[in-house]
Parts: sequence; C-alpha cells; structure tokens
Amino acid sequence: MALLRTRGRRPGNGSMANSWPGFVDALSTMLLVIIFLLSIFMLAQFFLGQALSSKEDILDKLRAEIFDLQDSLAIQEQINNDLSVEFNRISSNLQEANISKEDLAARILELESDLADAEGRSGGIKRNSDQQVQKIRELEKKYRDSTATISREKELTKAANRRIDLLNHQLTTLRKQLSVLNAALEASERRDKEQRVSIENLSQRLNSALASKVKELNQFRSEFFGRLRKLLGNRQDIRIQGDRFVFQSEVLFASGSAVLGPEGQRQMAKIAAALKKISAKIPKDIDWVLRVDGHTDILPIRTEQFPSNWDLSVARALSVVKFLISEGIPAERLAATGFGQFHPLDKSNSPEALKRNRRIEMRLTQR
Repeated sequence: MALLRTRGRRPGNGSMANSWPGFVDALSTMLLVIIFLLSIFMLAQFFLGQALSSKEDILDKLRAEIFDLQDSLAIQEQINNDLSVEFNRISSNLQEANISKEDLAARILELESDLADAEGRSGGIKRNSDQQVQKIRELEKKYRDSTATISREKELTKAANRRIDLLNHQLTTLRKQLSVLNAALEASERRDKEQRVSIENLSQRLNSALASKVKELNQFRSEFFGRLRKLLGNRQDIRIQGDRFVFQSEVLFASGSAVLGPEGQRQMAKIAAALKKISAKIPKDIDWVLRVDGHTDILPIRTEQFPSNWDLSVARALSVVKFLISEGIPAERLAATGFGQFHPLDKSNSPEALKRNRRIEMRLTQR
C-alpha cells in the first residue's frame, strides 16, 4: 500500500494520487460490508443448524436447500474472489495505465450493483431460513397431534383388549353351558325316542280299541236303523242315506214352522222307543250321541221369529231334541245342529230339489 502511495506521488500524476486513497477506502469498506454480511450469514446458518440438529428427519428435507445455500455462498465467495481479482486487475491497470475517473466511477457503480445483488440474495436466504423455521414449527405441531392420537388409539386398544378378554370368558362359559345343554338334549332325545315308541304302541292299541268300538257302534247303528225301518215302514219321505236317517221336513213340520206337528211327534216317539231299546245294549264305554241336523232349502225366510234359514234349521233341530228328551232320551246323548241352506242334497232349483233339501237328519255317532 505504501508502495502504491509512493508511486502515486510521482510528478505529473497529481489527480491520480488524490483519487487513489478514496478508491482504496471505498473498496475496503465494500469488502468489510461483504465480510460482515457473510459473517451474519454464517452465524444464521450456524444457529439454523443448531435449531435443526434434533430434527434429523426434517434435516433430510432441508439438506437440499442447505446445499443450495452453500452453492449461493460459493457463488458469493466466487464473486468476492472475482472482485478481488478485479480489484487487483484494476490496481494493476491503474499502475500501468491512466484510467479516467469516470471509468472508475462506472466500475464502482457496477460493484455497488453487485453488492446490492449480494444483499438481495442474503435477504432471500434469510427469508428461506424463516420459512424453514415456520415449517419446522408446523411439523412439530403435527408431531404433537400425532403423538396425542397414538395415545388415544392405545387407550382404545387397551379397552378393546379388555372387552375381548371378557367376551372370550363369556364364550368359554357359554360353551360349557352348551355342552351341558347338549348332554341334557341327548338324554331328552333318548327319553323322547322311548316315549315315542311307547306312544306309538299306545296309539296302535288306542286305534285298535277305537276301531273295535266303532265297529261295535256300527253294529248297534245297523240294529237301530233296522228297528226304525220296521217301525216307520217303507215311506218315501223317510229314508236311510249312508249312516244317516233322513226325514223330509213336511213329515215333521208345517211350512215355515219349527213346531213339531202331530205326525212328527208320532214318528219321533217311535224313534225314541227304538233308541231306548238299543241304548240299553250299548256298552257304557262307548260314548255315543244321536246328532239331529236341521237343513232348509235356498228359499229365504225373514220373519220376526226366524230372521234367516239358519235360525229355522237350528230351531227345528232343537224342537226334535227337546221332544226326544221328553220321551226319556238322556239330554247328554243328544246334539242339535243347524246348517241352513248351505249343505243341499240337490243343487238344482226344481221343486223336487227344494223338497229334498228341506230335511231333518239323524246320525248315531261317537263324540
């Protein structure tokens, strides 16, 4: 520096000697500013590294950006080196040639522009650092939230495990109970099979006994019908149809009436006499009953006494039953049923069909 100043005092270079110290001071100041900024940058990088040292997983994401920062630093260093080289070159050029003050001023402006660019890059680096700090805070918050969620899930898992243990215990208990029930069921099935065999045997015996009683009752029914046939004579309006003794209503009742007429009383008295003789022979273990069924034709009847054909058929059956009771037939051996017009023998509408359908049927059967 002394040599440069000594050279600057040569005769004939007075203006150069006067401007050179100021130029050197400006360059020195600029270098100090750059070094200061670089120191700040290095300190910021140091503190940033300290803040991120415990976040290894986050550092992996930031290394690329740090590498970029290092590249920027290298560029800045390269710029500084370039500036130094440029400075040396300028110094050499100043020593070797006469450079105008205007050229130096223009170069200074360029250097100031480069310095401004360097300061802008330093600001960008600082902003990036702030963004990284913000990201680190966000990641820390997410980590805390994740830790709390994991803790809740662990508690739920523990509760679920306790519930599973309880269900397993209940399942074991139910299996034991099921085993006991299966054993009881097997024993019950064995008893059921034995009982079914007994029931089948009993059913066979009952059926056999019932068939025997039905056969025996049929014999008495045949005898009863035989006696009635002799007592009533060969009349067209009184006939045997299957297991039933059928009286035309005209034999017993007047038209639209349920009062047993004189002819009907005579016929019913004969039936009562025959039934008493036959019932004396029927064994007591045969639960027989004489069922009296009333039937009408399809011609409707609507009177105050008989609102429908059904009422008339029931009233006529009851009239016959009451007369038989008065003749000495036990009431428990009699049943009165009315069918109205719903069970015709002949479904046509001819006068003969209507007459056939108006009837009283008697059937000796078991209860």
